[in-house]
Amino acid sequence: MIEVLAKGDAEMSSSVRRVTDHSLQRGVEPENRPDLAALGRGARAAARKVALATAQEKNAALLAMAASVRERMPLILAANAHDMEEAKHEGATEAFLDRLRLDDVRLLAIAQALEEIATLADPVGRITARFERPNGLVIERVATPLGVVAVVFESRPNVMADASALCLKAGNASVLRTGSASFRSAEAIHAALVVGLERAGLPRQAISFVPTRDRAAVGALLSGLEGTIDVIVPRGGKSLVERVQKEARVPVFAHLEGVCHVYVHAGADLGMARDITLNAKLRRTGVCGAAETLLIDRAVAPTHLAPLVKSLLDAGCEVRGDAATLAADHRVTPASETDWEEEYLDAIIACRVVDGLEAAIDHIERHGSHHTDAIVTQDRAAAERFLCEVDSAIVLHNASTQFADGGEFGFGAEIGIATGRMHARGPVGVEQLTSFKYRIRGAGQIRA
Repeated sequence: MIEVLAKGDAEMSSSVRRVTDHSLQRGVEPENRPDLAALGRGARAAARKVALATAQEKNAALLAMAASVRERMPLILAANAHDMEEAKHEGATEAFLDRLRLDDVRLLAIAQALEEIATLADPVGRITARFERPNGLVIERVATPLGVVAVVFESRPNVMADASALCLKAGNASVLRTGSASFRSAEAIHAALVVGLERAGLPRQAISFVPTRDRAAVGALLSGLEGTIDVIVPRGGKSLVERVQKEARVPVFAHLEGVCHVYVHAGADLGMARDITLNAKLRRTGVCGAAETLLIDRAVAPTHLAPLVKSLLDAGCEVRGDAATLAADHRVTPASETDWEEEYLDAIIACRVVDGLEAAIDHIERHGSHHTDAIVTQDRAAAERFLCEVDSAIVLHNASTQFADGGEFGFGAEIGIATGRMHARGPVGVEQLTSFKYRIRGAGQIRA
């Protein structure tokens, strides 16, 4: 233990020098670019060891990683201060700076998230099905790690810890590439994480950091790093996700955008509809589960439309509406056709009156993104039809769309939300970061 701690302290001193020596000039690279293929091979070798690690070994690593983050808080904050200085110099918006910013509270939350992931049930080795064939063969379907997960993210440094920890818990190695804005912060967090890994006896390559700002590194990851990457998870804006989905040669867990709806049905209680709508839109406007369109049934428009629109406007939300919505309040601005498919990620919502349940479902199918959609109603039959027919990853009855979050599902942290139809869908937590294999036990059977 003394030797391990001494090694960690030596690395800490080295990290101080790296933070201090980084140029503020973005894009400066060493003369020799990193060998990303070798990085991939190292991650592949580490994945084998992590896949065979016991639950106790993985949990010990997660707790050691959390302890290391706490120990290295001054280093991480110093690195983040450099990133913040550079982002301000380049004119970043306040919203962007907020995503990038770290402080004591946020770093402690990162450490706590690592500890919470350690408390989750180990998903590896779960037997999800077991049956016996007439010939006596006993067949089990058992959860196994995916292998090597590449995560490409942009400005949120906490993704470095959350994503790698979820991958580790599911028995996977991870390769993480951050955007230029959060490069130093992510690098400093990575340095803390690998100290924790090594203290627990797991290979440091189990969490690999792409040590370059060169955009070509993203292309290399999307190519699969010579077959060493098994799946890619993009965490960032629409342009990043579009590129990953277009260019990746390995499977992708992602959603392109969150055009989420709240539909106020004819059977909706007005007070409940108001509370859900305000929360779904305004609790946090920049998350992918924020409502972007409000649909109101024509049957309750005379009683529900004006109060709901007024409550949004009074709360500081811009409302862009159809003709009926424009007539409900003079502060509403006209909606264009593009508004029905817009992910605002801001205090703006589109509002339309629809002719019943079927029209609402049709609107969501035509304009939605298959992310998260909610119905507000006391009519159980209408709710069941909505839950059945709306083809989104998450569908809710009488609840806010802002519950589209792995933590709220009890998954712990999430690596992202996927809207595809293959393998993982909805919040991608530790269970979704596993695949499966079949184990068959026989007693000498041969096939005729």
